[in-house]
Amino acid sequence: MLAYARPAPYRNPEGLATFQHYALGAGDPMTTTLTDIRRAIERTAQDVAPSADRRNAAVALLLTPTLDLLLMQRAERDGDPWSGHVSLPGGHVDPTDASLIAAAIRETEEEIGVLVREDQLLGRLHALDTLPNLPQLSIHPFVFAIEEPEQVRLNHEVQTLHRLSLPGFLQDEGRSTFEYDWRGTLVELPCVDFDGVRLWGLTLRIVDDLAQRLKSS
Repeated sequence: MLAYARPAPYRNPEGLATFQHYALGAGDPMTTTLTDIRRAIERTAQDVAPSADRRNAAVALLLTPTLDLLLMQRAERDGDPWSGHVSLPGGHVDPTDASLIAAAIRETEEEIGVLVREDQLLGRLHALDTLPNLPQLSIHPFVFAIEEPEQVRLNHEVQTLHRLSLPGFLQDEGRSTFEYDWRGTLVELPCVDFDGVRLWGLTLRIVDDLAQRLKSS
């Protein structure tokens, strides 16, 4: 079992699921709650069926009571196109999974040892397809409000677990760009640096989807 420290920035001392951020084009801070997050997701919710021509995967955005998002750094493994990347808990949908949500819950417990219940579901985000040069997957993200985990258990696929402050993310803390070698050509990609790791790529697109819903709500 691995216990991990909670970071100091953006800490709510009462442990309430609220925070303040500045709305786009406004000067006064807004207070956001888990109820607001649920409503922001529901307003643009889609009942997306599993893909028929791609392998399906389900991932979990786990929000703690103080609105930290749990992210993991994958173990470095030969042959893994996402080796060492920061990602969300989740993985392939198995034939034995009753639903996409069930797959996200199962994979979360297997990878980081956090038990998630279906009644903690706040909603789903838009499904994303991987790029042509990667394994052809359709990724289905689900947002959960979980209790504060006192301990976690990382399996062999996970190197470390990290917490991303959603309030800080909404205020663009750590956001920048970096140069990436794409088949011999340097391209500039967006990223968010936090807790000694870098969030980018498809996982950043998923978290940005949630953030954009909140900013526009």
